[in-house]
Amino acid sequence: MSLQDDLTAVRRNLNELVRSVERLERDVADSSRQTPATSRAPRQEGMVQVPDAPYDSSLWKDVDDEGLGARDRRAP
Repeated sequence: MSLQDDLTAVRRNLNELVRSVERLERDVADSSRQTPATSRAPRQEGMVQVPDAPYDSSLWKDVDDEGLGARDRRAP
């Protein structure tokens, strides 16, 4: 491909990207108008404080290690 062909392809792809973003913006605006403001979850900003105290061990009772299987069984 020549440099001119490359530039034409880049322009075409950029124009398609602009059209896609505009379409996405319209879709988001339409969906936000259809959803009542009271039903949307409030957005939380900032950092969340995590306590240093250990969690209650009863929370983890009968829980398998994700991806590792049950504690009393061997992985294949």
